[in-house]
Amino acid sequence: MAGRINDEDVKAVRDAVPLDAVVSEYLQLRPAGGGNLKGLCPFHDEKSPSFHVSPSKGLYHCFGCQAGGDTLDFVMKVDHLSFSEAVERLASQAGITLRYEEGGYAPGRQQGERIRLVQAHKAAAAFYVERLDSPEAEIGRRFLAERGFDADAAAHFGVGYAPAGWDHLTRFLRGKGFSDKELILAGLAQESRNGRPIDRFRGRLMWPIRDITGEVVGFGARKLREDDNGPKYLNTPETAIYRKSQVLYGIDLAKREIAKTGRAVVVEGYTDVMACHLAGVTDAIATCGTAFGGEHVKILRRLLMDNSRSEVVFTFDGDAAGQKAALRAFEDDQKFAARTSIAITPGGMDPCELRLAQGDEAVRGLVEGRSPLFEFAIRSGTERHNLDTAEGRAAALEEAAPIVARIKDGAIQHQYAVRLAGLLGILDTEFVVRRVGQLARWERERRAAGPGAPQRRPAGPPVPQPPSGPAPRGPRLDLRTPQRLAERELLKLALQYPHLVSPLFDAYGSDEFTASPYVAVREAIEKAGGVERADGEYLARVRDAAPDDTVRSLITELSVEPPRTPREPDAAYAGEFLVKVRLEAVNRRIADLRSTFERLVNSGDEGQEAVAEHLWTLERYGRSLRDRGAAALWG
Repeated sequence: MAGRINDEDVKAVRDAVPLDAVVSEYLQLRPAGGGNLKGLCPFHDEKSPSFHVSPSKGLYHCFGCQAGGDTLDFVMKVDHLSFSEAVERLASQAGITLRYEEGGYAPGRQQGERIRLVQAHKAAAAFYVERLDSPEAEIGRRFLAERGFDADAAAHFGVGYAPAGWDHLTRFLRGKGFSDKELILAGLAQESRNGRPIDRFRGRLMWPIRDITGEVVGFGARKLREDDNGPKYLNTPETAIYRKSQVLYGIDLAKREIAKTGRAVVVEGYTDVMACHLAGVTDAIATCGTAFGGEHVKILRRLLMDNSRSEVVFTFDGDAAGQKAALRAFEDDQKFAARTSIAITPGGMDPCELRLAQGDEAVRGLVEGRSPLFEFAIRSGTERHNLDTAEGRAAALEEAAPIVARIKDGAIQHQYAVRLAGLLGILDTEFVVRRVGQLARWERERRAAGPGAPQRRPAGPPVPQPPSGPAPRGPRLDLRTPQRLAERELLKLALQYPHLVSPLFDAYGSDEFTASPYVAVREAIEKAGGVERADGEYLARVRDAAPDDTVRSLITELSVEPPRTPREPDAAYAGEFLVKVRLEAVNRRIADLRSTFERLVNSGDEGQEAVAEHLWTLERYGRSLRDRGAAALWG
């Protein structure tokens, strides 16, 4: 039967360890008046601090979830410990030797499981650090040196080496009084095929993973040798003290800087954390073999006090995988009241590689050059589209607008809607703002209706639906709409009166015709040699150049349809439609260039000067067409 801890020793532990010092290991506290402190409750999610600590009384109370008690109660609840485990942990921190009644002092047998696992990890960490100086660990020391980490850096982060033998650590920890069962439960050992425990980590570089209080709860192990068939990184399995979704590597070293500056920098790996800290970015942390998720958010929120002045900066490689990871982080963005930003490393380098290639200043510059995560998400949603076309801008809007609509702060949402219009080059800013507002209302209605409600998305601009029945073999022929009449009339003239539009018509590109059937006719004329080669076989050559029967039928139709003038067409009449088609094409190009220019200005692209010059040239040409008519076509 386990012995009970002496009551006097329990009181000594309570008196020796101040409550506010213990609580501060888990969350940021700030003055609440009357000598009390407050912070975000670690036991439930909240937006404003309702967790109060009274250092003078040694008591805490949350006015949100009603949790309360003294130092031991807090440790028991926050780390899921038994009473004796909480006493043992605090006693170890305070340097108090505990006495056990009903059997005397026998901590090796009587301490709780969690305490034993933590102690086993502490001993293992010391073992690994010592082995880093061994001849066998030369490969590990070389690995660190190649990445810019010397012996002092390794010592600061507790980096060690696991010997390549089968049971070096197991035998060492047995000698410290730990049982095989405890080593397996801790994830430090595993059963071999013959049932005997062997080391889980062998021949690898070891990073201790500590919880927010500084206790070692797991390890990350890096492969060093080609004959190691295991994964590149091997982490501690899920145990009673290690949950990878609930730990952040480096949080023990970064927590005070995070609380002090109100900023946390999230990187991807252990060496990235080391590089950042050594470069002066001492608020850097990383996840441990898993994506940044909700439990990680909770840890940072308690340190950042969840105020709008704080910031979380995500750093990712600039490759596709890094961008995908960044967008996953965006999914958690609004779980913070803090601003969220992103820093993309140049050339696909991670912070460790960046420091090695360009030095500490480059790492600091990476973080300082961050941009808002919302803007990154918006850009990622738009850059896949051709923003030089109206269709591409419309598609990009429909992809990016829902992202902006998810911004909960109405003022910020409006600003990003305006920003989105600029990035896309859509001059009608109010149209974009209205579309974002429409999607935002739908999102609020969806959340209010609950998860079981049918999904509904407000419609965007109407999309023409194909006619029922079998699909036509070629382009539709009912194209006598106002915007197409000039194009149609010019094609009729080119087929029926080629001498009136020669040679100017042959210089007209297919892109000056907006309907695909008319484009096909224009291309058939070009294949037939153009209007300059018109002769007795001209129409036959044009019909033979048609790609299919539908276009051939349209050519026949345009060849016999009377012109829209009551008199015989002449050069002036032909010039009128040559100008109309060219002017419409110029206006379309001007609109596209204005959109492009607006987009480049908003994105800071240096190409805006060339676009502005081209735009000026086209605008001058358009004025000449309007003022001089057909004469402007000749230069």
